[in-house]
Amino acid sequence: MGYPSLNACIADLEKNGHLVRIKEEVDPYLQMAAIHLRVFEHGGPAILFENIRGSKFPAVSNLFGTLERSKFIFRDTLEQIKTLIDLKNDPVKAIKHPFQYAHVGLTAFSALPKKVGGGAAISYGKAKISDIPQIVNWSRDGGPFVTMPQVYTEDIDKPGIMNANLGMYRIQLGGNEYLQDREIGLHYQLHRGIGIHQTKANAKGQPLKVSIFVGGPPSHPVAAVMPLPEGLSEMTFAGALGKRRFRYFYDDEGFCISADADFVITGTVMPHENKPEGPFGDHLGYYSLKHEFPLMKVHNVYHRKDAVWSFTVVGRPPQEDTSFGALIHEITGAAIENEIPGLKAVNAVDAAGVHPLLFAIGSERYTPYLDNRRPQEILTIANHILGTNQLSLAKYLFIAANGDDPALNVNDIGGFLKHMLQRIDLATDLHFYTNTTIDTLDYSGSGLNSGSKLVVAAAGAIRRELWSEVPAGLSLPRPLDKYKMVMPGILAVEIPKNIKTSDMPVIFEILQEHLGEMELGGLPLIVLCNDAEFTAASLNNFVWVTFTRSNPSHDIYGINSFTENKHWGCNGPLIIDARIKPHHAPVLEKDQAVEKLVDKLGEKGGALYGII
Repeated sequence: MGYPSLNACIADLEKNGHLVRIKEEVDPYLQMAAIHLRVFEHGGPAILFENIRGSKFPAVSNLFGTLERSKFIFRDTLEQIKTLIDLKNDPVKAIKHPFQYAHVGLTAFSALPKKVGGGAAISYGKAKISDIPQIVNWSRDGGPFVTMPQVYTEDIDKPGIMNANLGMYRIQLGGNEYLQDREIGLHYQLHRGIGIHQTKANAKGQPLKVSIFVGGPPSHPVAAVMPLPEGLSEMTFAGALGKRRFRYFYDDEGFCISADADFVITGTVMPHENKPEGPFGDHLGYYSLKHEFPLMKVHNVYHRKDAVWSFTVVGRPPQEDTSFGALIHEITGAAIENEIPGLKAVNAVDAAGVHPLLFAIGSERYTPYLDNRRPQEILTIANHILGTNQLSLAKYLFIAANGDDPALNVNDIGGFLKHMLQRIDLATDLHFYTNTTIDTLDYSGSGLNSGSKLVVAAAGAIRRELWSEVPAGLSLPRPLDKYKMVMPGILAVEIPKNIKTSDMPVIFEILQEHLGEMELGGLPLIVLCNDAEFTAASLNNFVWVTFTRSNPSHDIYGINSFTENKHWGCNGPLIIDARIKPHHAPVLEKDQAVEKLVDKLGEKGGALYGII
């Protein structure tokens, strides 16, 4: 059977060496997050903080810090869940091999939510928002946040758990203009199920009832982040993954309560009532800034008698949510590829913040009778990708043709970029989408949720050999004389701090004048950045800098560029301006005073000695 509670999971992890306890008092302001980040960086265990300043409740983090630990947690059900998803993609298998798949029946039964009697409420006490651990992860955060919530809403036209949505949307517990213990902030982004529910409630002029679950069996937070099709209840997936039916009841005010959650915060969101939410140190490695988001008026805060607060820390990837993504990929396998005809593989590049950069491989079968291969079908596939759920938030999509290199792997950043740069025709293979949506957390665009996209499509034989180093005969004039090769075919050029955005047209004129007459076939990409040494230090640095700090329609230029029949291209290197711009959000930086305190904690010995 699966875990009936978060405490059962904690006990099992500790018994098997996957969890440590911190008994010393810790400060929820920055210190807990700093410890978590240090342990995660070392591939360390889950952490149970037993003594949190200002709160009687303990807290746990890093439960899903490694894929190996996630597999351990779901060791009894993971293969059966993968089989169920496989059968959904190809149901004929069950007909052809009925005995082979007979064992998944109990797992499927566990998917049915179970309404329990009102007596389940006896296990809950009541608290205030301020009683919860007030964890602040980054120094500029607007206040304490819930970072591992399961936010439950129902469809006002089709009430009930089978049409409900469970999503992981951050919650601001205090700070800004929120009335203490009475109001909290509800942040959600584009393409989220809760948005559909709020739209319907607003249209009727009615409040949207919201229940926020924290803790509970580990299958519950995983279900909240699963990219399930619209109309499929996350509660059914939680039950199947946890091998324990999702238990729930309704309180006296009609709010749905998860009977297994450690905490439940209930409240209402009224139509068009917003307050400023944020800033918040987010998973792109920057602060998402203060914006108007829905205001939730708190009704009740329930907690189990043995409640444990569950949290995580997000920041520049990789972080614990990276492991979440790896677990989702492990579970879903080729589900996305099966959904989009012709798509062979896709990878939302975690090191670039997920949504800013996608790598994909697709079939190219439109004109098999012609020897000259060029992007055709993969452009159709690219359009499908950018019209599919959260994939539509992608900003850069690099798509290659299947068969050009049988060994091509979308998870190999360097290998995939090399493949694309060797084959791309910069005059024809760049396809822009302007004035469109991008990730809410991405501040490289022209406004909140607003920006542009670029599809880079390449098919056919190798066009060029990439330079692995700067040729002796090539040099750039001041102030562009600090540059470094990132990898074959990519040059990072440092732009001095005193160069303003208004000065950049002159910089591009200098580049055009200096490089316009040169043969640069082995250098298809130049990236302008704030620090060439940092950008070129690793591929992770390169993709993070380049694709989180640029808006394709505004920040892409080219040597010997042209526009023909509305199509933009260039006959020399592509230039991406990946400097930090004035409108960008600040980069996340650790508090050095807190880092020194964590150093001292590690020096004391105890459970974390040798880890932090």
